[in-house]
Amino acid sequence: MNIALWIVQIILALMFVMAGFTKAFQYEKAKSSLPWVKDSSKGLVTFIGVAELLGGIGLIVPYAIGIAPILTPIAALGLGLVMILAAVFHAKRKENQAIGMNIILLALALFVAIGRW
Repeated sequence: MNIALWIVQIILALMFVMAGFTKAFQYEKAKSSLPWVKDSSKGLVTFIGVAELLGGIGLIVPYAIGIAPILTPIAALGLGLVMILAAVFHAKRKENQAIGMNIILLALALFVAIGRW
């Protein structure tokens, strides 16, 4: 189970760090590749990016170094909340393809949160 948790943590961390970095620090790139960014404020996009970036880091670092490892499941829960809010946002915009990915990422984040609690 520990190996499965680490694999999921690493996959989630890579996804959220890359996506978060793009949203937080490469706004124009995010604007050209993500349709919803065009209709959202730069501040909101940056906020979401920073949350995803920090959450991705929080999935790995606390548990890996053994300092405050409780932060890893908390980060997973936070990212799960981000995915719930993202699914609602995309549902309002009728972006159904994005909702599927949000649900998958939510399930993986909950797996990590429960497994590391």
